[in-house]
Amino acid sequence: MNNNSSHFEVLKSDGFARRGRLILHHGTLETPVFMPVGTVGAVKTMSPTDLKNVGSQIILGNTYHLYLRPGLESLKIFGGLHSFMNWDKPILTDSGGFQVFSLGKLKKLTDEGVQFQSHLNGDTLFLTPELSAQIQQTIGSDIAMLFDECVALPNTEKVLKEAVHRSLRWGKRFFEVPRHPYQKIFGIIQGGTSIPLRLESLEGTLQLPIDGLAVGGLSVGEPHAEMIHVLTEIAPHLPQHLPHYLMGVGTPRDILEAVKNGIDMFDCVLPTRNARNGGFFTHDGLLNIRNSVHTHDQRPIDATCLCECCQNYSRGYLRHLFLTKEILGLRLATLHNLYYYHRLMSQIRESLESGTFQSFYETMKPRLTTAYPDKTERALQDNIKSGQST
Repeated sequence: MNNNSSHFEVLKSDGFARRGRLILHHGTLETPVFMPVGTVGAVKTMSPTDLKNVGSQIILGNTYHLYLRPGLESLKIFGGLHSFMNWDKPILTDSGGFQVFSLGKLKKLTDEGVQFQSHLNGDTLFLTPELSAQIQQTIGSDIAMLFDECVALPNTEKVLKEAVHRSLRWGKRFFEVPRHPYQKIFGIIQGGTSIPLRLESLEGTLQLPIDGLAVGGLSVGEPHAEMIHVLTEIAPHLPQHLPHYLMGVGTPRDILEAVKNGIDMFDCVLPTRNARNGGFFTHDGLLNIRNSVHTHDQRPIDATCLCECCQNYSRGYLRHLFLTKEILGLRLATLHNLYYYHRLMSQIRESLESGTFQSFYETMKPRLTTAYPDKTERALQDNIKSGQST
């Protein structure tokens, strides 16, 4: 375990829920925090200024995609992803494990690494823990993720166990690459919905010199209740001095439940991808702006929202933008959805600071459960399984 844990501080707690502060090279994160996904070095339709205006503290990039385009040579010439995309706040890079997992039959897995075909041109490539570490160092991310094996759920105990053990072996090899001077490295625990395997993975991962801990391999096919059961069971075992990151999650209801179980960091493509399909997040559910009921509606998406979209444009106009395929509609929807997610995180942080998180949770849980029932959540998650875009 890394003894240099002063980069993360728990300021307040309520049960397992924490209000924290994570100090990184390019800035300080106030947690719990949501990270917009910018897979190839851009959050679709959003400029870095837009991201800052809606409250983004950190964004996520992807090792696999950035390795293919723009490639390591370009990233080296530009001095890393921060200067390449003109973003001066923190960046976290996913190791590429989930994207390789999503390639299905295009990949071949061995203990050495993963051989796969590029989804761009079919070229045969080989990604190893060592190469993943080197790519993430070239990207210059503030947080790098260990290269792990992610498996679909449901799955057999044998497959889950093999993935846990292989991920631990890959984690040791990842650390054999000399570290980037300012980069923090997060470990990832796997094990599907098996609590014994999750705890075994946690124990092995904590033997590595990690700076943070991620829960991977959830929201990959299992029901919402099973995901929450896993988080509830492992929450008492998560080390307090490390930040906890739940990868690829999720809906507003997922986030609320996960914070209650000790999670500090989240990322998901739901707000951005649904925005581009006319889906606007609200506390009352996902609003489909394409529906004809909005044709003459002069109201904003949310009268209480202070985002640029809600302050200036009607539902009727937004529907018109989507029906005419004007790019402005995609941008305004993305602005609103990211603002909604960041406002939810801000409300959670404020409730933790004031000691009212439990009452906030009890008020919001039934509302978000009604707004995002299992059927809706499954439809949303099915929309993001490919993992190929944001």
